Amino acid sequence: MSGIESNPPIDAEAIEPIEPFYPHGPNIQRLAPNRDERLFLILSIFIGIISGLLVVCFRVVINWFQVLTLGSAPHPGQLRLMVVPMIAGLAVAALVQLAFPGARGSGVNQTKAALYVYNGYISFKTVIGKFITAAMAIGGGFSLGPEDPSLQIGAGVASVVSRRLRLSRERLRVFAPVGAAAGLAAAFNAPISAILFVVEEVIGTWSAVVLGSIVLSAISSVVVARWYWGPEPMFRIPSVALTDYWELLAYAALGVVGGFSALILSKALAYFRLRLRQFPRWSLFLQPALAGLMVGAIGFFGFPQVMGPGYGAIDQAMHGEFTWKFLFALALFKILATTVSFSSGTPGGMFAPTLFVGAMLGASIGTFEKVFFPQLVVSVGSYALVGMGVLFAGFLRAPLTSVFMVLEVSGNYAIVLPVILANTIAYLLSRSLQPVPIFEVFTHQDGLDLPSMEELREERPLHLEDALRSLQSPVLTGAETIEQATAQMREQGNQPLLINLRDGSWYALSREELAAAAANSDPQARLESALKSERVPVLFPDLPLDSAIPYFARWPVLPILNRARKGALEGVVSLDDVLKRYQSR
Repeated sequence: MSGIESNPPIDAEAIEPIEPFYPHGPNIQRLAPNRDERLFLILSIFIGIISGLLVVCFRVVINWFQVLTLGSAPHPGQLRLMVVPMIAGLAVAALVQLAFPGARGSGVNQTKAALYVYNGYISFKTVIGKFITAAMAIGGGFSLGPEDPSLQIGAGVASVVSRRLRLSRERLRVFAPVGAAAGLAAAFNAPISAILFVVEEVIGTWSAVVLGSIVLSAISSVVVARWYWGPEPMFRIPSVALTDYWELLAYAALGVVGGFSALILSKALAYFRLRLRQFPRWSLFLQPALAGLMVGAIGFFGFPQVMGPGYGAIDQAMHGEFTWKFLFALALFKILATTVSFSSGTPGGMFAPTLFVGAMLGASIGTFEKVFFPQLVVSVGSYALVGMGVLFAGFLRAPLTSVFMVLEVSGNYAIVLPVILANTIAYLLSRSLQPVPIFEVFTHQDGLDLPSMEELREERPLHLEDALRSLQSPVLTGAETIEQATAQMREQGNQPLLINLRDGSWYALSREELAAAAANSDPQARLESALKSERVPVLFPDLPLDSAIPYFARWPVLPILNRARKGALEGVVSLDDVLKRYQSR
């Protein structure tokens, strides 16, 4: 390919400066969203409103079914605590196996599969099935939560709407996390936490338009939810504060306890879920019923708080209404109840049980400290809140979401230090003890290979500086002649030459281009007068290594410049340099 014009030489002084091409820099041609992107943003608001309405109905149905079957105030010794979950399990199993197979599971992995495997496709049948079966299971006393199903319901709404509008495959895939954020935000009544979780665990990366759409859908769904429930948070948050910095030791201990508890819950779920799936197919009709019977037995014999999401018990624990021994027992029995409920294939989420276990552990440590160290002014509510974040970070492996969730739910930034400390300890301990996150374990058990956002966060990306090498030949200027350039190239063994032009831009000259210039121009003509108007893109050492690959089709070598000193050369990279660096990784 020739990059040399055949026109006669012209005066170099008459050449107008050419603006350098910054592929990742200041020459951004369009900052504002175009028409399609604006439509995308408006549609996100509509999806948020529809998702918010559906999630409100979902929560109402759960509460209605729970009061209808278990009563408004279940207490130990009631026979219906055992009968209702068993019957609900039979009904849910029949619906899942015969009518709604896509409703099985929590909803998080199913949404990720829709995004990465099925091009954003979630059927309306799955949305209806998830709504009905999860509402029956959670309202019937299974130790599961509504947040994860709400996430899938929102994603399903977005998928249905985008298909009806005949949007492109790319838009279909993007709309799934937009709806997921709307559903989760309405269920949590916490838009920031929902946005962060979807970004952190579902999509991993985002663009400005995608992030804007997620924000708009989450906010609009929360507006709908708060229109019905009011602006109050999910829990009656007591006065929380860090009164003594020595308490940080107790919060650190809570992080350790949370890390080990997350390991126990993860191992139990991974083991029993796999084993139960290996049983004959006919047993899938009975497993939810047996799980419901076991959960009901826990409630019948003294711990009805573990049944359902357990929001009421979390609220009581925050206000110090339980002894530390009872709180610790509730955490253990909740782990058992959640394990049998989820492993049986009953539709329902893991968010609420995770928050429950964390709140009980935190309140247990806070109550223990209050009893045995009366000289300290201890806020049990603070420990319960931090405990919720600790289990969220350790079990669900969403460290950033876990911090903002506690702050958003409490509305109190006075506990930011213990939250960050305890959550970080729990997350690091959980990662070291359980390298594979629980949702990734579930995907492998289901025969899928979805991207691990945790691995992507931990992976060290390669940059241009990793393949950088020093320039072997001297840099030529545009004022030098074609004859001088030919002699220099012959001396360097026909290696490409770098030319620094008068306007500060660069040009990489190959042997073929120089030969064409020598044949069509005066050997004494300046190089600058014989070059085309295009210039080598301006690249910097900190840019991703793969960002240079598209330019090698045109340029044999690329100069890498210093950001601090304009025009200063750091080195060069060629296609061979990039490939060798990837091969040596």
